[in-house]
Amino acid sequence: MSDTPGDTPLGPDGLPRCPWALSAPDYLAYHDEEWGRPVHGDDALFERLSLEAFQSGLSWITILRRRPGFRSAFADFRIAKVAEFTDADRERLLADAGIIRNRAKIDATLANARVLAGWAPGELDALIWSHAPEPAGRPAPRTLADVPAVTPESTALSKTLKKRGLRFVGPTTAYALMQACGLVNDHLQECAARTAP
Repeated sequence: MSDTPGDTPLGPDGLPRCPWALSAPDYLAYHDEEWGRPVHGDDALFERLSLEAFQSGLSWITILRRRPGFRSAFADFRIAKVAEFTDADRERLLADAGIIRNRAKIDATLANARVLAGWAPGELDALIWSHAPEPAGRPAPRTLADVPAVTPESTALSKTLKKRGLRFVGPTTAYALMQACGLVNDHLQECAARTAP
């Protein structure tokens, strides 16, 4: 594997991949099967938004490896269910070693579910996807240095979500959501997953 700018390292199958995907087997599967693929549905997007918030300040692999625990703890991120969580549920979450026991992030997830429970079906999906940039205006990144952490679209999405009452949705978190859910395609130009069906 080469670190030369513009070179994309080869995976175990001989196909080129984004370099971060090759740092752990969990990452390779996530990269190939999920990251950058379009995600729709309010509950599915609530899950991604929540997990990106929990990831803030941590490595994504930490969240990815605990995702089954998060799903179990948060009722598969069904907005209507999480919105009904009680103080007893909050205490249960704070004691759950299967998730990240960060009080502020847990409180934000519960508060966000309560806000979203009052939205119309499909409203979260429509709001998030309304911030997707025009694909033709985004050249494919050649190296990881070409991939931004924040964009005008993610800043606008963050502001809109905050204005609507959501928490832990800064511009960096919003952009990570956009990458993960396929609003943008930040697979490197030579990456095999960039044009995968």
